[in-house]
Amino acid sequence: MRDLLAQRIDQLASGYADANDANHLRHDPVFKLGVERSPLDPAHALASAPPFSRLEHHIDRKDLYRLTHALVDHFIASYAEPPAAIVLDLDHSDDPTYGQQEFAFYNHHYQNHCYLPLFIFAGTSHALVMASLRPGTRPPGAENARILVRLLSYLRRHWPYTHILVRGDSHFATPEVMEVIASYRWTDFVFGLAGHAVLLRQAAATLQEARRLHRHRVALAHAHGQAPPTSSRLYDEFVSAAGSWAQPWRVVLKAEVMQADDNPRFGVTSLAAPTPQMLYEDLYCARGHGENAIKTVKHDLHSDRTSATPFLANAMRLLCACAAYVLHHALRTHTWQHTALAQAQPSTVIVTLCTIAAQIKQYKDRMLLHLPTSCPVKALLQRVTTLLCAVPEPVCNTS
Repeated sequence: MRDLLAQRIDQLASGYADANDANHLRHDPVFKLGVERSPLDPAHALASAPPFSRLEHHIDRKDLYRLTHALVDHFIASYAEPPAAIVLDLDHSDDPTYGQQEFAFYNHHYQNHCYLPLFIFAGTSHALVMASLRPGTRPPGAENARILVRLLSYLRRHWPYTHILVRGDSHFATPEVMEVIASYRWTDFVFGLAGHAVLLRQAAATLQEARRLHRHRVALAHAHGQAPPTSSRLYDEFVSAAGSWAQPWRVVLKAEVMQADDNPRFGVTSLAAPTPQMLYEDLYCARGHGENAIKTVKHDLHSDRTSATPFLANAMRLLCACAAYVLHHALRTHTWQHTALAQAQPSTVIVTLCTIAAQIKQYKDRMLLHLPTSCPVKALLQRVTTLLCAVPEPVCNTS
């Protein structure tokens, strides 16, 4: 089992998206080295495609739970000491389906049949915390709350005094989710909030002031022969209590006036200290980095290759792609620093390092990989291998 998972994750991290690729990679010496097998011995061939198919189709919910648990454990172990604060970015992303996959439903927002997996990333480091495949329907608040209860309880077991900020867009701003987060000490949230008639009435005075500001700025620009500003913004806050909320919460308003129309935006938070502008621009809008991380998992590491009929098989594929992302993120954090790949996406790393021909020679006491004489990244590979040898063995954080 260990070799099967390691082989599948290594192949995904190297750009080989399908299990069928194993049919011609099972004799590849470098992939054999990755699972500590003799690279030139035909008797030590790796698995072909059928074992991966059987693994995916025999996985059960307990196995998926343990694999997801392993991702969270890895995230916790990546900190030598409990951090003072972390940010958890929550987001769902569509995974279009084109066949008879189980639980693939039509989603009106995305205008197609899809899955709608949940991804949770660390907001500052962009490390993957966990992911979960789910049906294509809009997730109810109770479902998101159940996931957060398990995740927050487990994180609190290891980090009882770490401040945790949970961040997400408006469909996470449900009573169930906010009540769960409010029940934990040193845990806060900032979510987008969909505008409605009550909020717009409360925002009317600030919007009117923003319109006057915009007209004034446009007039000044015309008077000085300059291009008029495209928009003007003011920030405000007020306390709101929807009928379904257990308590009133702080609502932040971005009153933006554009040339074409008004563009009010709302957010709801349990934080009291940041100013409305800081909370919206610096805290809430920073969640866009999590969306970029999702694109990386989907497009570079092919987490959307969920074409199997059974739902659990597709969930297994998603978790393997996420494990490949964890591998790339660890390399980027500990190895690519101070190299040309310091800011590289996995797709760039794959093209740069994973498509190089090499000759392997096996001796009694060592193995040598000979690069081509004119290898364009020879110096980079030398630097990377030196850094890899200096990386300490990971130690599980049991604090």
